[in-house]
Amino acid sequence: MASNDSPAAARPTGIVTFLFTDIEGSTGRWEAQSAEMGAALARHDAALQAAVGGHGGWLFKHTGDGVLAAFSSPTEAVQAAIEAQRALELPVRMGIATGEAELRGDDYFGPTLNRAARVMAAGHGGQVLLAQSTASMLTEVDLLDLGERRLRDLSGAQHVFQVRAEGLREQFPPLRTVDTVPGNLPAQLTSFVGREAEVTELLELVRAHRLVTLTGVGGVGKTRLAVQVAAELVPDFPDGVRLVELAPVGDPAAIPDAVATALGITPQAGLTVTASIAQALSGRRLLVVLDNCEHVLDAAAALVETILTRTSTANVIATSREGLRLGAEHLWPVPSLDLSGGVTSSAVELFVERARAVTPAFALKDEADVTAVTEVCRRLDGIPLAIELAAARMVSMSVQDVRDRLGDRFRLLAGGRRGLERHQTLRHAVQWSYELLNDDERTVLNRCSVFAGGFDLAAVTHLCDGFDEYALLDLLDSLVRKSLVTVERAGGHARYGMLETIRQFAEDQLAAAGAIAEVRDRHARHFAKQAIAYWEIWDGPGYGVAVDWVDSELANLRAGFRWATDEGDLATATAIAAHAMHIGWMLNLFEPIGWAEELLPSATAADLAQLPRLYIAASGCMLTGRPEVALGYAEAAVALETDPRYESFEAGWSSYWEATAHLVAGRIDRFLEISAALAAQSGLAHFLGLIGLAIGLPVEGRGAEARAIAEEMLATARAHGSPSWIAWALYGYGRAFVETDPLRALDAFRQGLAYTRGHRLPFTEEAIAQDAAGLEAVHGDLAEGLELFDTTINRLHQAGNVADVAGTLATLAGLFDGFERPEIAATIYGASNRLGNAVWVINLTRVVEHLRTVLGASRFEECVAAGAAMDLGDAVRYARDQIQLARAELVGAT
Repeated sequence: MASNDSPAAARPTGIVTFLFTDIEGSTGRWEAQSAEMGAALARHDAALQAAVGGHGGWLFKHTGDGVLAAFSSPTEAVQAAIEAQRALELPVRMGIATGEAELRGDDYFGPTLNRAARVMAAGHGGQVLLAQSTASMLTEVDLLDLGERRLRDLSGAQHVFQVRAEGLREQFPPLRTVDTVPGNLPAQLTSFVGREAEVTELLELVRAHRLVTLTGVGGVGKTRLAVQVAAELVPDFPDGVRLVELAPVGDPAAIPDAVATALGITPQAGLTVTASIAQALSGRRLLVVLDNCEHVLDAAAALVETILTRTSTANVIATSREGLRLGAEHLWPVPSLDLSGGVTSSAVELFVERARAVTPAFALKDEADVTAVTEVCRRLDGIPLAIELAAARMVSMSVQDVRDRLGDRFRLLAGGRRGLERHQTLRHAVQWSYELLNDDERTVLNRCSVFAGGFDLAAVTHLCDGFDEYALLDLLDSLVRKSLVTVERAGGHARYGMLETIRQFAEDQLAAAGAIAEVRDRHARHFAKQAIAYWEIWDGPGYGVAVDWVDSELANLRAGFRWATDEGDLATATAIAAHAMHIGWMLNLFEPIGWAEELLPSATAADLAQLPRLYIAASGCMLTGRPEVALGYAEAAVALETDPRYESFEAGWSSYWEATAHLVAGRIDRFLEISAALAAQSGLAHFLGLIGLAIGLPVEGRGAEARAIAEEMLATARAHGSPSWIAWALYGYGRAFVETDPLRALDAFRQGLAYTRGHRLPFTEEAIAQDAAGLEAVHGDLAEGLELFDTTINRLHQAGNVADVAGTLATLAGLFDGFERPEIAATIYGASNRLGNAVWVINLTRVVEHLRTVLGASRFEECVAAGAAMDLGDAVRYARDQIQLARAELVGAT
């Protein structure tokens, strides 16, 4: 309630500085010390009232455990906060921001209040934080620059400062910001309006229930609300908050693959994709937001049920037009925006804010406009999408013009059922906008509906024959302005998208015209051709362009593959699967491996020309722990490589994958034999052979041979120009010198890590990190080595890269042997040895012999058996726990 002891004349207007406060941990304090909290809260209120009033401020609202105050002077607001902090007994966090605000009665409205609230929410008890808008207006206040941070309203990076003054604490834990916890929540470019009460309720529900499903009509704001709640919960989930967008996934069977890809999980040998997801999430405090489940309801429900029953710490927020119908589910219908306040309602606030975004001069100038905008929001049932579409028309219309054109569109809905009425209202809002388009705009919009996850100009040009690029740019510009197409700018180029409700509407129009099959065929064949084209530049300086493309277009590639497969267009499906895998594996995008395996029986029966390429794509399954299966695929590709009836990759590529499958299976001798044969050839095969020899020879004690070819290998890679091969060459160069010159090797590994991080090569980064961690710990920075081991094991486990987890654990065993922790070393060796790829590790035989001698044969075998009995998750946890203990001992020793 407002504090009414200040005269109206003292209420700041125009540019206002807001102070928000909140008692940290108040809920727990009330439960534990309710009597003491009552008295403490009274003293808290008195101290804040005195400080605010003493510096010319107006305390206009109490929030239960905090206050909201307004000041005309930023300096006075800061001084009031300092004075209050010195007097307060309770831990109170404070946030201050300055900007325009609208005074309505005893309350303020506007984005500045939201900014002040988010700045406050990032802080800790005793801390006073300022937004840039306030800090820039101060001259004699000591401030600590905390840098740009993503606050939990997701409105983009905000520059945050901390006030320093005598009597105030200076040291605090890290700010509670989105960027301190792993996740992929998108930054929202528009403000969040009118859902404060809903967010508060949902926060408590998600904390109390592991599955909360937000239901409601399309366009009511389920996704926006779910993302907002997830952002608020970032501090509650230390292992991350992940958004999985299911709208682009049209095939229910593809749901596990899509979720695994979004979470960075690769299927494990012998497990279904769903089971692999559940295993990867086990023990992790993670929040997953599954968005748009309605079109794949049963598949989504089955996946969520597995996650809930096989894990105990992962939570799920789902959005859907109907519930998942699971026993553990807590349904929460998303209401329309509030309309009861008339012009002060959240629905009208949303309309006005979005209208000003497209027409900055927009204002409700007279009573007629106020009445019109209120009626527009009411007639649109307070549904955010419909309101935003109407507000977008303020570019070229008046609010009264919009109001006058709603009547005919919605008159059939009067008196209908509420659920049906909402659905029809939204559909008519989209149809109203659609009918205002000209024929060319409708054609482009309809054809764009087949895209999944966005599209670029080249893709839409291919689908829209009859228009050149410049005509399409004009049409896209018009559709963007009318809010029917969205645009993002990244990497110097524009990428377009569509709201899902609009996309579905446009797709219906395309189907009604009988054109959907033709356009989807065009879509699939376009991405098949693009996949081949980008593969051609992947193996060279164009690597970065190629991997950026496959990363951006994965949803389109998935959709194209599914359509082509279902329609029996095996050539198109093969081109997508084979080339998407080869472009994407360095990004740890392993989903196309499954596409290739799925397609192989039909493609083999049809004897397709690109069958060798598909075999090699399928052989990537070695990375998930199936090297023998992978070897069969690779050998089949090698057998077809010289047959002129088939289109193989460049000479040597199939043999390279065959050799790698042998290595993952533990046959180092066969790996070196094939590598030597490749090195004797010319071109890419020669280089691939050199890489294999440099990496593998040191394992056999033949480091001198590896060093003899190291310089040639590195020079050849640099001349070739592919970032991928340069990174592998740096790795091979380092391995060649591990035994004779470890500092030189470590320098090469450090160069390799820096290079992979700068060129989007996470797969190679993790491979180099295995060896770099061991050398760093012994010959470099021990703390850095332990950190590198911990990070690498965690990343490999999350990605499901079973093969490289084995190598890293084996290397770690050697480190613990050197630290004189033989039982730990033998246990970790046992966990690694059963996975096969431990053979990759230099000097592993020597380590094993030493452990057997130190422990004795019997105890050694007991430890090895204990490690071998662990499943992958337990082995990873055991290894990381031992790393943490070693790090703690290191800190204690210093």
